[in-house]
Amino acid sequence: MSRSWKEKLNKKDLPKIVEIPEKMRKRLGEGKMVVPSPLEVYEIMKDVPEGKLITINMIREKLARRHGVNTACPITTGIFVWIVANASTEGVYTPYWRTLKEGGVINEKYPGGVEEVRKLLEKEGFEVTRRGRRYVVKDFEKYLVGD
Repeated sequence: MSRSWKEKLNKKDLPKIVEIPEKMRKRLGEGKMVVPSPLEVYEIMKDVPEGKLITINMIREKLARRHGVNTACPITTGIFVWIVANASTEGVYTPYWRTLKEGGVINEKYPGGVEEVRKLLEKEGFEVTRRGRRYVVKDFEKYLVGD
């Protein structure tokens, strides 16, 4: 039997600090990287207030600063954003719809897909437009959370 989303939030062996793997150095540079815990990602996502937005890369930057390293793992951070969003379907409240991909793109893998996320964003006053096959929050940069 697979674990619930809520259970996946409580991964015990993380966070950990590692050298940036060689195959990721071209994109991320040299130095140290944090592999965050799902709960750290949850803590950041749950605190994004109504009327504000955050991107996954901004979450990575916050995690890197918190741990005093060069970057946070883009793969695990993205997976943990998805876990946090899905845990909200099991009673772990998180305004996951306020967490966007780069460029203000709505994450189509969130619960309910693009349509549900779009409704939640529009309910908060954001304008969602289509750019090719993707949906983006118009002028999302104006609404990004500060530090």
